[in-house]
Amino acid sequence: MNQVDKAPPWHISEWLNTPSPVDLDAQRGKVVVACAFQMLCPGCVSHAIPQLKALHEFFTPMGALVVGLHTVFEHHQAMTPTALREFVHEYRIDCPVGVDAPSIDGGTLPQTMAAYSMRGTPTLLLIDKSGQLRHQIFGHAPDLQLGAEIMRLLSERPAENVSRGSPFPTDPRV
Repeated sequence: MNQVDKAPPWHISEWLNTPSPVDLDAQRGKVVVACAFQMLCPGCVSHAIPQLKALHEFFTPMGALVVGLHTVFEHHQAMTPTALREFVHEYRIDCPVGVDAPSIDGGTLPQTMAAYSMRGTPTLLLIDKSGQLRHQIFGHAPDLQLGAEIMRLLSERPAENVSRGSPFPTDPRV
């Protein structure tokens, strides 16, 4: 998804690995990389979590904010915040991790997942320095393409957030 719309706010019930909540609006001037995942998602465990950790290690010193968003849309009773704390510790995830707030209407999709119309996990969100959602990628994003796109966003001035060609396939449903 190649976007130039303001990124919707996150609806987070609890934050891990950070002394205070991460407010998306307060991140203007930074590139934000968010990885939506679930603990019991095989693709998340084998691909997205290692990529999230590498992105955090490599791009945080360059001024990017890299976060995990635990978006539980199935197996709700097994994926509690207590279990997530153990998972984060066991997998040595050091970046901030937000627990997506449960649906307010009794549905299965948590609020942030619904706000972004995510299709599932893993999903990557790339938000530019102006707070615009530039890319939403469902599934695994190739490391080299993702790294190049983050570097491009880091090198832009906030006023440069015009729509450009994307190295990622476009989702025709978005």
